[in-house]
Amino acid sequence: MKVLVIGGSGFLGTELVRQATAAGWDTAATYCTRPGRPSGASWHRLDLRAPGHIDDLLASVGPRFVVNASSGHGNWAVTAEGSIRVAMAAAKHGRRLVHVSSDAVFSGSRIHYDEDCPPDPTTPYGAAKAAAESAVRLLAPGSVVARTSLIIGGGASAHERLVHDLASRTRDGVLFTDDRRCPVHVEDLASALWELTVSDLTGMSHLAGADAVSRHALGVLIARRDGLDPGLLPAGRRADAGVPGPLDVRLDSRATQRRIRTRLRGVREFLRPRPSIGEA
Repeated sequence: MKVLVIGGSGFLGTELVRQATAAGWDTAATYCTRPGRPSGASWHRLDLRAPGHIDDLLASVGPRFVVNASSGHGNWAVTAEGSIRVAMAAAKHGRRLVHVSSDAVFSGSRIHYDEDCPPDPTTPYGAAKAAAESAVRLLAPGSVVARTSLIIGGGASAHERLVHDLASRTRDGVLFTDDRRCPVHVEDLASALWELTVSDLTGMSHLAGADAVSRHALGVLIARRDGLDPGLLPAGRRADAGVPGPLDVRLDSRATQRRIRTRLRGVREFLRPRPSIGEA
């Protein structure tokens, strides 16, 4: 079985590649600036902004399954237009596509969101992700669009690095107490994505953790796990800071969870403090 991970050098992509190669799959992965770390995969440079680039890559690599785990952040040309190119190429070559989306497509006005809720983004990134979702579902109707939330795990995520930087006073900033999400462990997310990839499921899926926590509460959990002083983490309110974006977005993943074997753990479970040597 041959798979292609678009965005394979990113945080989620790295774990997707690791799990695929560990399963013995013929794995190809893409990067924009430099290849990722996992060995056992063939690496290919890809610029999603370049017309025809992804089409040529699919023709040369010939994967059966494609997982688009690219981010692009707020770059419309990558996040929206690039995802449209991926969907068009996957449909043209008859490849099954799993597209990773984000809870940023929601405004937070209703707080709880299941798979049937329509996007109502309030930020450029959310708008780009929502546009990508619509394009994927239209151009590749046999695909899966999988929305997720804050991705945590292994100390390498942006959220974990931020907590360490704030605790060591090497970066300025605050962790918001009024900004809530449902963090997911990167290993759980990658495993669930591969389950969806090789299944016959189509349409929308939600893959987020079971616990809703504020960014500050998430920081406290990370600090306690890593032996840092939570009291060193500065707290603030997003509403007071005037930073645009939704405040409380909680992905309801129960419908998807009933269709997959991978258990999407809550953050309070997978960020439990590590036992001391005497307690282990």
